[in-house]
Amino acid sequence: MSSPKMYLSSLGCPKNLVDAEVMTAELCSLGYETTDSPQEAELILLNTCAFILPAKEESIAEIFRLAQLKDPARGACRHLVVTGCLPQRYGDSLHKLLPEVDLFLGINEVARIGAHVRRLVSGEALPPRIVVSEPTFIMGSQAPRVLATPGHSAYLKIAEGCSNRCSYCVIPQIRGAARSRSIDDLIREAETLAAAGVKELIVIAQDTTAYGKDLPGKPTLDELLRQLVALDGISWIRILYAYPGGIDGKILKTIAREDKICKYLDLPIQHSDDRILDAMNRRGGQQTIVSTINEIRKAIPDIALRTSLIVGFPGESPKQFRGLLDFVKAVRFDHLGVFVYSREEGTPAAKLPRQVSQKVKEERRQIIMEEQAIISYQVNQGLIGSRQWVMVEGKSDRQDYSHIGRASRQAPEIDGVTYLKGGSFTTGDLVRCTVIAADEYDLFAVTDAL
Repeated sequence: MSSPKMYLSSLGCPKNLVDAEVMTAELCSLGYETTDSPQEAELILLNTCAFILPAKEESIAEIFRLAQLKDPARGACRHLVVTGCLPQRYGDSLHKLLPEVDLFLGINEVARIGAHVRRLVSGEALPPRIVVSEPTFIMGSQAPRVLATPGHSAYLKIAEGCSNRCSYCVIPQIRGAARSRSIDDLIREAETLAAAGVKELIVIAQDTTAYGKDLPGKPTLDELLRQLVALDGISWIRILYAYPGGIDGKILKTIAREDKICKYLDLPIQHSDDRILDAMNRRGGQQTIVSTINEIRKAIPDIALRTSLIVGFPGESPKQFRGLLDFVKAVRFDHLGVFVYSREEGTPAAKLPRQVSQKVKEERRQIIMEEQAIISYQVNQGLIGSRQWVMVEGKSDRQDYSHIGRASRQAPEIDGVTYLKGGSFTTGDLVRCTVIAADEYDLFAVTDAL
């Protein structure tokens, strides 16, 4: 008999994707075969996001789309399981509103997905169609993963949850307080990934700079990085989601000193206005942010900085928005993303007066993104003639450039790419190139072999 087929779709952030990789491995151990076609799958899992309104809307829309495949005329689906943040946040009402879904599982059930699916498929007496409990789950190195990323690059989730309590954010409610993994456990997982051919480790958590504060002895991100760089087989280590207030001199010295650590930092600042930052319950004001950025650039002059901003936070006046725009022009981030404020129930910010209209929020987002496009273009133009290390991602769809890759200053999915020509490449190769052209997002390079 052929193996039953399963399809797993994961929405939202890379942290969610790691959970999906663990669940995929667990189900494969039960004999399931993965498929990229949901129409072929007897079992469909949707790992959802519920961070902000657009994420919730996307999750609900995807549930409806996949539920249609339970119709034999449209697909082979017999069981539809929804996991992750959406059930964790809205479980009590979801199973009533969406009877098409056979089972809703919260984040604690990641490691128990096999047992749930086995009972569901066998027709055994099931617990309620919704299984959600207080979030305590944290993965360990013993959990196998089926990577959803290209085999040469993988995320290393060093912690779960968050304790920052930003006033607009529901993550602590959904994922619980910050829970760090031990350095020993992370090194074991990194060794496993390296042995499987992974060359780039992307360090992630809700706040990577908060790593270790909850553990005995309070190990730090800097200590973890120094042990990761010693691993054979790993060429790049990239740091995402670094809270500005958590950047210190030790981390900067380590990044500057170690060739394996990409000269790249994702530094979400959210805003630049002191009153808005205070209302957001963010630690430190504009001067702290500016001082941190200056310290980073002084220690690592060639570093690429990414940030994310929120526009339209309650009470954001035209003057405060102009101040944010001026800040963006002055600081000149290499990469920048903008979210419009989402009024999330259960958060302190949802109760604040002077909520900004959706139209104004969208207009403000567009203004900043247009300005950032100019800045990014100028930054990339300044890279023409520079030599960059580029990790090859695969074949290009362009006739004039044979391959596509990422420079060390480009994170997957969120930044641009580098188009390559001038050699014979294998996916995962690290090649030295010279940038010969650039636009606002992408670089174009020729390898030294040409």
